[in-house]
Amino acid sequence: MENPLLGLVLGKVERTRRNHGLEHATVAVLLERFGLTRSLAGRSNSRGFNIFGQVTKEEVESAVDEGLRRMRHGEASLAVSPFCGTNIAVTGALAGLFTLAIVNRHPKHQQLPNVMLGGMLAVVLGQPLGRLIQQQLTTSGEMGDMKVQSVAARGWGPFKGFWVETSQPTVH
Repeated sequence: MENPLLGLVLGKVERTRRNHGLEHATVAVLLERFGLTRSLAGRSNSRGFNIFGQVTKEEVESAVDEGLRRMRHGEASLAVSPFCGTNIAVTGALAGLFTLAIVNRHPKHQQLPNVMLGGMLAVVLGQPLGRLIQQQLTTSGEMGDMKVQSVAARGWGPFKGFWVETSQPTVH
């Protein structure tokens, strides 16, 4: 017998993964168009995602449409981004674990060089491991029957933001 609560939670997680993937695809399209000349960031949940940065509503709408179309036509790799916060979190977690493994296991005079080496190792491993975690856990390149419902401007003072609302009727 299937647990309905578990089904709701898993559905919400899958919707969030898809929105996170489309958020990355949208940012990738904007970066292709404008390069690193504009600051961009995003944040996803099960209902959609925010894009923050120096872009217009029309540019976001166009990039969302192109990202969704491209992912549906085989570019699922757009869901994985080298700029994702997952990479930062993985790198930080590795640095913390390496530091814990080193501190108090060596004489005091050896700790600083070893901690620095552990931090550098965390930075080297953080990107590929972060990408793997994105692929397997935090994003999805499978858009299914996702639809973009709306793109709405949200701004606070000098910060420009856009809420992209999606619907995903049959997430399995």
